[in-house]
Amino acid sequence: MSTIELLSWNVNGIRASYGKGFLDWLHKTEPDILCLQETKAHVDQLPKALQAIEGYHLFYCSAERKGYSGVALFSRIKPVSVKNGFGIKKFDVEGRVIVAEYDHFVLMNIYYPNGKASDERLKYKMEFYDAFLDTIDRYRDQGKSLVICGDLNTAHHEIDLARPKENEKYSGFLPMERAWIDKFLSHGYLDTFRTMHKEAGHYSWWDYKTRARERNIGWRIDYFFISENLIGHLKDACILSDVTGSDHCPVGIKLEF
Repeated sequence: MSTIELLSWNVNGIRASYGKGFLDWLHKTEPDILCLQETKAHVDQLPKALQAIEGYHLFYCSAERKGYSGVALFSRIKPVSVKNGFGIKKFDVEGRVIVAEYDHFVLMNIYYPNGKASDERLKYKMEFYDAFLDTIDRYRDQGKSLVICGDLNTAHHEIDLARPKENEKYSGFLPMERAWIDKFLSHGYLDTFRTMHKEAGHYSWWDYKTRARERNIGWRIDYFFISENLIGHLKDACILSDVTGSDHCPVGIKLEF
């Protein structure tokens, strides 16, 4: 039996995170697989130290627009294959998806859109959600096991944010967004953290401007989901709320095979 530790973190700019000790944290923590979101950089904009890290295979997916969106995968385990995007141009130009196939599962590292800016962006977000669900269901129908992580940009239940009533009319906690998560889970996927932790007060994002982290006025919008056939392999699910360097903190799981 071997244990695989996976972590996911919206770093809110990988260059900014690098300046706050990201590599020191990585070398200390040494996850087997690290998924990053909102990297906000093309590879040629990165410090050399982030272009090659000893012990890790690195994969970057950047938006066409510089300084925007982007995801990355740092993996000690060499994937069988890696591809970027859903194969749908209007989503893939924003650099939000890395799909890596491993021996035991297909991993999807995703930075889901934020719908707060406008009705148009909310529509884009919901269309992205549906394209994502179509994509993972195709993998599931092929008999694949799935691990899905990233910044979903939606809190699911009232327990998942500190102030639900004040936010129920804002994107990130709208009934339509929450209903979509219900639909997604009904297709045979599990919210790993909630399979092990039922209590309130666990969040992964806090607003910088209001210094919300100091008061733990947060949202749980960063997730690891797994297909139901992996539940017997799930050994732990965590939120590393003590890790700073971004307005988000890392979340993680351990799988045993």
